[in-house]
Amino acid sequence: MFRQATLSDLEQIAAIYDHIHTEEEAGRATVGWVRGVYPTRQTALDAIQAGDMFVAEENGLVATAKINQEQVPEYAEAAWTQDAPPEQVMVLHTLVVDPQAKGRGYGSRFVDFYESYALEHGCRYLRMDTNERNASARALYRNLGYREVSIVPCAFNGIPGVQLVCLEKTL
Repeated sequence: MFRQATLSDLEQIAAIYDHIHTEEEAGRATVGWVRGVYPTRQTALDAIQAGDMFVAEENGLVATAKINQEQVPEYAEAAWTQDAPPEQVMVLHTLVVDPQAKGRGYGSRFVDFYESYALEHGCRYLRMDTNERNASARALYRNLGYREVSIVPCAFNGIPGVQLVCLEKTL
């Protein structure tokens, strides 16, 4: 069900981003993203080419995220509770579930996959972020044992005025 994304997944990933942008623009979701700014088809292409994009598949792609050890510069402002060596930190970026598959547990299962992937790569310290406005993501991560450590005001991924919620968990 979970695997590394390939170039043949690009259009489906971009379509998921488009569906989320449409939901936000229609007022049915609050994520804090901006169509044409973040995330875009280029966001997905860059992650696929770097080998960092992963997908969940069930009769087509239902969810996707970028997983790597890249701690974005804004993380330097966060009050992390664990003084983790960088080589032992794994980061989850831009987890998305297609709105058409919402409410079926794909987000939770993707986070489980992320945690297993981190352990397989020698990383006990998990970090991620979300927009303060994204109440559903914040609730999901809290229910999965992630702790909000800071809210960093910034321009993030080209979007001004973001209140970036930084989360962590130790395995």
